[in-house]
Amino acid sequence: MVDYQGRPMDTKKRIYGQAFTVYALAEYAHASGDSEAMARAMRLMEQIESSSHDEAHGGYFETYERDWTLAVDQRLSDVDLDEKKSMNTHLHLLEAYVTLLRHHEDPTVRFRLRQLIEIFLRFIIDSTNYHFILFFDEEWRPRSEKISFGHDIEGSWLLCEAAEVLGDTDVLERVRAVAVKMAQTVYEQGLDADGGLMYEAGPAGILDTDKHWWPQAEAVVGFLNACQLSGRRHFLDAAERSWAFIEKYIVDREHGEWFWLVSQAGVPDAAQDKVGPWKCPYHNSRTCFEVMERLDGLGRRGADQA
Repeated sequence: MVDYQGRPMDTKKRIYGQAFTVYALAEYAHASGDSEAMARAMRLMEQIESSSHDEAHGGYFETYERDWTLAVDQRLSDVDLDEKKSMNTHLHLLEAYVTLLRHHEDPTVRFRLRQLIEIFLRFIIDSTNYHFILFFDEEWRPRSEKISFGHDIEGSWLLCEAAEVLGDTDVLERVRAVAVKMAQTVYEQGLDADGGLMYEAGPAGILDTDKHWWPQAEAVVGFLNACQLSGRRHFLDAAERSWAFIEKYIVDREHGEWFWLVSQAGVPDAAQDKVGPWKCPYHNSRTCFEVMERLDGLGRRGADQA
């Protein structure tokens, strides 16, 4: 982070942030045709690989100092655990490498994307309940029991996208089967009667009934994706209900954009940022792009069949 004059405030290099930069540069290069932007994305990918990849156990460490020495405190934020590996960093590195490979064929990116998918299937997805495990030590031993419904439903479709771009039929089949199970678990455990997705749970049940903006956005895409994979109508109904909840409670009709969260009663939390270090038009814009493309595709297939 820097202040308003560009002076460094936090000089740590978090792989989470590096991943978003790769993602942005690759997408910008595709949109603009700027070859230097793609070259920058590739150089940053190479830096991530040379500095952060765990050659012994696979995956990536979380946080580095400015000189790329491993930081003592690995936390991404104050609410995260001080552990060397997290689901969240690996999820966003996955989407960065997906975007990079989609627009620029490279054997290293392809190899690491395959490894990332396997890490999710082997370590991060709990095969006993089809939730993500959120934190690990460097040898992939779980360090948390909390359940994040938003990450579960987001990851279910991002993993499918990754497997599709990778292009391996066996991997795609495995990922799609798991993605439907993850979506079904979120549907049964996290979806409230009003169509909103509750925030967090633990082994004993729901811990946080608030409805944050980003899980609602990801629920629309994740449930629609599960419907496309399985043909099950209740997933389409869930996607429609999630969007209706967003329209009714999350969109700020007076000042624009989306509220950070609303309570289970639908009351917005006015103390939270509209836009800030942890909130911007990312999840909500992407949801609109994804749904438009998927519904257009369904419409084209319907027209072709007719």
